[in-house]
Formats: sequence, structure tokens, C-alpha cells
Amino acid sequence: MPSERRLARIAGSLYLVVALFGGFAELVVRDGIVEAGNAAATAENIRGSATLFRLGFASDLVQATFFLFTAMALYLLLRHLNELVARAMVVIVAVSVAIICLNLLNQFVALQVATDSVSAAALGPAGSDVLVGLFADMHAGGYLIAQIFFGLWLLPLGYLVYRSGSFPKVLGVLLAIGCFGYLIDTFATFLAPGVAGRIEWIVVAPAAVGELWFVAYLLVKGVRVPERPVLVPAAV
Repeated sequence: MPSERRLARIAGSLYLVVALFGGFAELVVRDGIVEAGNAAATAENIRGSATLFRLGFASDLVQATFFLFTAMALYLLLRHLNELVARAMVVIVAVSVAIICLNLLNQFVALQVATDSVSAAALGPAGSDVLVGLFADMHAGGYLIAQIFFGLWLLPLGYLVYRSGSFPKVLGVLLAIGCFGYLIDTFATFLAPGVAGRIEWIVVAPAAVGELWFVAYLLVKGVRVPERPVLVPAAV
């Protein structure tokens, strides 16, 4: 059990890195710099905050790498419950990481075009800005596609957490519900963007609460230790 608790805390630490670096890249950097539908403003923001934009790019690379490590640690922790489900969890995460890393090329190209004087001279200021906005929009679309798999991995994870007996069962349920919340948010954004903006925080709330709770539980408690029966000495 001590080794399981240590492994749980390792998984929690890795997951915390994912949350911190991923949150910084998306919520601080891109949300503060990229203005959807306004290519000129996006290009100007990138030029004015090029170092921050680079940090966001590097942070996403770090979180993607640690996301795969997190899945591997959780696989070792939970595979005894159901090997097939645990493997499926890791495969889904690997697909998500591959999409995230490849999609980051769009962010890198947007940065290169925005800060490259040769591109501005060849395309003209307006043409260069349009290209920056295009690649920024492509990155946003790719990020949503990756979110499909970032949601799907919560389903096998929630199942394993629920079955384990080492975590509160309601936590497993919340993680599984979070899977469908991410899927709803993704497809609503693609199919009904006007509606997606109004329901986004509602549908992703279960995943946010479940993941934060899971990280905290892994870090603080590790895994629940089963109570051992008290041995009563036999009467002589």
C-alpha cells in the first residue's frame, strides 16, 4: 500500500503540472492575446507580447508531455482493476497529446509570421495580419478537436476510479460525466457556436470540479487505505 500511495502522489504531481501549464497556455496567454475574428488585433497583440506567446507555446509542450506521463502513472496505479480499460485510457491520452503537439505548429507559424519582417514585406501588413489570424484560428480549431480526446479519457478513468474502492465513488461518477460535458462543449462550438458560448461553463463544470478534486485527492491522501480487521486473541 505505501508504494501505491507514493505512485498516486506521483500521478497527482504530474497531473498538477498539466493543469498549471495548460491553464497558463490557454487561459492566460492565448485568451489574452488571440482575438477571434480580429486578425489585425491578434497580430498586433502577438507582436507586442511575443515573449509571452513563446512561453505559452513552450508551456503547452510541457503540459502535453506531462499529460502522457500522467496517464502512464495512472495506468500503473489502476491497471489491476481492468487492464483493457486502463490501456484504452492511455491510448486516448496518446492520441490527444499527438493532436496537441502537431496543432502547436499553427501557433508557432502565427508567431513567426507576426514577428517576421520579411513576411510583412512580402505579403504587406494587411496580408501578414490575415495569415496570422488564419493560423491562430486553425490552432483554436485543432485545440477543440484535441478536446474530444481530452474528454474521452475521463470515461475510462472515471470507471476505474469508481471501481477501485481507493477513491470516493462520486468522484468516479463526476469524472465520467465530465467526459460528456467536454464532448457537448466541443460539438456545440462546431455546430452551434452561438449556443456554445452560453453553455460552456455549465457543461464543463463537472469535469473541472472532478479533475481538481482528483488531483487534490491524489496529492493529499494518495489512495484510500482499507481498514484492517482487529485481531482478537483467542481465549486460552
